[in-house]
Amino acid sequence: METKKKDIRALTKEQLRQFFVEHGDKAFRGNQVYEWLWQKSAHTFDAMTNVSKETRQMLEDNFVINHIRVDQMQRSSDGTIKNAVRLHDGLVVESVLIPTETRTTACVSSQVGCSLDCRFCATARMKRMRNLNPDEIYDQVVAIDNESRLYFDRPLSNIVFMGMGEPLMNYNNVLKAIEMITSPEGLGMSPRRITVSTSGVPKMIKKMADEEVKFRLAVSLHSAIDEVRTSIMPFNATFPLKDLREALEYWYSKTKNRITYEYVVWKGINDTREAADALVRFCKFAPSKVNLIEYNPIDDGEFQQANADAVEMYQNILESNGITVTVRRSRGKDIDAACGQLANKS
Repeated sequence: METKKKDIRALTKEQLRQFFVEHGDKAFRGNQVYEWLWQKSAHTFDAMTNVSKETRQMLEDNFVINHIRVDQMQRSSDGTIKNAVRLHDGLVVESVLIPTETRTTACVSSQVGCSLDCRFCATARMKRMRNLNPDEIYDQVVAIDNESRLYFDRPLSNIVFMGMGEPLMNYNNVLKAIEMITSPEGLGMSPRRITVSTSGVPKMIKKMADEEVKFRLAVSLHSAIDEVRTSIMPFNATFPLKDLREALEYWYSKTKNRITYEYVVWKGINDTREAADALVRFCKFAPSKVNLIEYNPIDDGEFQQANADAVEMYQNILESNGITVTVRRSRGKDIDAACGQLANKS
């Protein structure tokens, strides 16, 4: 019976060096292979041209490289690119390249489906199949970096964990992926250019703060009133706002990094003065900024973008209270690549 080969990228560099020593080779061979796997993103052992044929065969006999494949690429009229990414077991996730005049941002997925149940999000309607491995997250970034260089003539500048899934429900793998993305042995990107967006898992926010991570934190808030937030994000009943607030205060005390709140204003849900005042109070306990995001409808029309004057009201109230606010227009709507629309329709 054939034993299942191990995914070579699950090995640390030290384990790879050890493997070569145990197979009668020199430890530095492990460094060479590690560089091919991460820095050079080799898809096959045959691509490792400075490694002997016999060694490549030995690797082939013992390991696999579970590389992703971009199955389908769609381009929006605004330049946004959406990738349908096929994983080694046939499951599919989506990732997005968002270009502006000055930068390109990769929006990457961390789970197949999602663990949470936000009612306004298409991904939440898929059941969570599994967490992504660190290399599967890393590969999405490499693919988008390649596309950025090809289509926009510049390297990727920013990464947001705002694709499919709740990153903090796949905590260890997300952190391991970020470690490789920021490592000089990986992509060497600055952690300051990475934002992890969470719906708010207090325990994990505190854990990140304790580990003194250097990347940025964004929270999908959408309401600072418990009953309203629970009606649109039912898991809020388990992680209520007071727990989230306490975790975010702790985050700021440990990291001194201001928090970004992602906030959609919907008609008839949170488009009132009371809702805007509650948001101001929630923003006051730690330095923060608010991104007011345009809503991207998913099929049933239950949630509708608020009128422009409601968004303007939010903007005015936040600014008059000294809170930085940006109104974000959605990108990639025509290819279902905008916030909350990723659902593997393909």
